[in-house]
Amino acid sequence: MPEAVYRILTLLCLLVVACPIGTNLGLLHLLWMLVSGRLLAARGAVVPGLSECGLAAPATRRAWAALGQGGWSSAALLARWAAVLEGEGRWQAHAHGGYRPVAVDVTGFWRPRLRGCPTTHYHGAAGKALPAIPLGLIARVGSVGGQRLACPPACVRADAGDPRASTHARLLVGEAVRRCAPDDALVLDGGFGVALLQEAGATRYVVRLAKNCTARRATPPPYDGRGRPATRGRIVRPLPRTYRGRAIPATVPDRVETWREDGALLRAERWTDLVRPEAAAASPTFTIVALHDPRHREPLVLATSLPVPPRALRALYRDRWPVEQLPLAAKQMLGASRQFVHAPETCQRLPELALLAGAVLSYAAATAPAVPTGFWDRRPQPTPGRLRRLLARTPFPHDFPLPARLREKAPLTAHLPKGFWGQRRRQSPASATPSAPDQAISLDVAA
Repeated sequence: MPEAVYRILTLLCLLVVACPIGTNLGLLHLLWMLVSGRLLAARGAVVPGLSECGLAAPATRRAWAALGQGGWSSAALLARWAAVLEGEGRWQAHAHGGYRPVAVDVTGFWRPRLRGCPTTHYHGAAGKALPAIPLGLIARVGSVGGQRLACPPACVRADAGDPRASTHARLLVGEAVRRCAPDDALVLDGGFGVALLQEAGATRYVVRLAKNCTARRATPPPYDGRGRPATRGRIVRPLPRTYRGRAIPATVPDRVETWREDGALLRAERWTDLVRPEAAAASPTFTIVALHDPRHREPLVLATSLPVPPRALRALYRDRWPVEQLPLAAKQMLGASRQFVHAPETCQRLPELALLAGAVLSYAAATAPAVPTGFWDRRPQPTPGRLRRLLARTPFPHDFPLPARLREKAPLTAHLPKGFWGQRRRQSPASATPSAPDQAISLDVAA
């Protein structure tokens, strides 16, 4: 048996061993099915994917029951995964300018044919929101052996009572703010605005802004002696724009900094002490930085509340990209982009378990020697795709020494009815007793 198989099974056992007995074994089989790519081969069907792992029919049914009805939660599994990473000591968190990046993002598992799907997610190719199961990701960013990896401490579902995307974004940002340590900084993409962050009480953040964004000076200009005194600051435009054929120039920056990186000259234009255009007088202030890189066609516009130089700000935002690796590994590498589950709880649990499996597979690939796909792969890289191809050729190793808690639950079932009598629903006494009108009808018929 290859060493990588024992390595991934050891990680999975550490992850699920604390779950209830019986459920933990079913979760182990489910995670093995996911990391080995059986869901990809089964095109999203869970039970055929479990059967392809070499499991017996009773073990397949127990794993299927553990997915939808087992006594586990994604929050507990993610907390144990963070403890596993901390215990091994190979994953090291990043820090730039004294702040550790915490990436926040929303991913959607598309369910176009799920009946009664209450939630949607924006699809870029379609240009509109489509039925999907959206999940909010909060991930700490670090590296293992020079490879950037995200450690997700939380996964936020959409509100069942209010499934709107705006409500989900508020829940996600609020949870991220509650989980932030004093030296953490939230790093977000353009889907989250400064207004949402300030509403949630975020004080340390880096968020991308649109090209046509505007802000105001926090203090109004001095009175020039004519007209009514100004009550709000002047408009600040980081980039020039055109409106109805008329060119609107950019505002002169407060400060310009340049530095060289990888042979390219980067320029950062900075505007400080700003508020939102519609904000009140005593609103929190922030800074806008426009980063111009000659290797990119358009500048990067960021808003931040951190007192860090533009170079550290750019490094913080670049560390947002590892959060995109989790959905990539879960959907494309492991096949969770197609799912044939329909129960409401199972529709939420399977994407959460797939994201966790993607994180485990990426970490196991980064901490193990690279596995070549074939003789032609002369310079293999430690990627989750190569490790998944190796696991896809391996059935579930039944000879692996599992911990004592990882076993089948042996409940007493001798007193329970079996077969047809076990599935038949007993009629309640209230429904079995006929009502007065029914009795009257029966007497008339008999007469």
